Amino acid sequence: MVYRRRVRMSTSESGVYPGLRAAILSLDLVPGEKLSERGLESLLGASRTPIRAALMRLENEGLTQRSGRGWQVTPIDLAEVRAVMEYREAVETAAVALAVERAGDDELAALRALIDMPDGDDEESGLRDGGDFHVALARLSRNKFLADAMSGALTRLSRTRWLEVRTPESRAHARAEHLEIIAAVRSRDSEKAVALVVSHSRGTRDRLLGYLSDERRRLRGRGFAIIESSTTPPPLVAV
Repeated sequence: MVYRRRVRMSTSESGVYPGLRAAILSLDLVPGEKLSERGLESLLGASRTPIRAALMRLENEGLTQRSGRGWQVTPIDLAEVRAVMEYREAVETAAVALAVERAGDDELAALRALIDMPDGDDEESGLRDGGDFHVALARLSRNKFLADAMSGALTRLSRTRWLEVRTPESRAHARAEHLEIIAAVRSRDSEKAVALVVSHSRGTRDRLLGYLSDERRRLRGRGFAIIESSTTPPPLVAV
């Protein structure tokens, strides 16, 4: 197996899973790319057992799947993206309603500080910070299952979020919406906070699906497997 890109070399067998996961989420290993245990064994300098364990763990997260006798990076499934976005909205609206009741003012100040932290003003920083905000907000619900569910949903959406073209203007717009959500939670206005979360989530959904629809042919030309299944997607597994 010859990969067009290279996974960061692992210095220990414990690094196999995080290395492969990072490569898949950042699209260094593209959707639909074939993976062989033998090829990964040579590439990562690790034995077959931890590689197989990592692939199985990634399968539980929906990032790899079996392909014949081997493996592949899971294709991007537009039906699953829609389903995950619906799931994310349900989770986050429940979480923010509880955060209105349970979050302390000091915690909300810390969440605001998270948004205000300087970043590299690049795509990677924007994706990371946006995800950090939504997971941190879900944790303020004091409900571990909601927080884990939000983290799992964002993992499923990570690859499509990398594909979306992000500009400084779009990042500034997302930041402004995050600040509005925090302000509504701080004012203990549950109805407004939920409405803002719904608006933010659906705006993200429409941009992602619009981009994938418009760019589907071009992305396939780059070797990306983009499908639209008619079956129910596999259950989310929190990470």
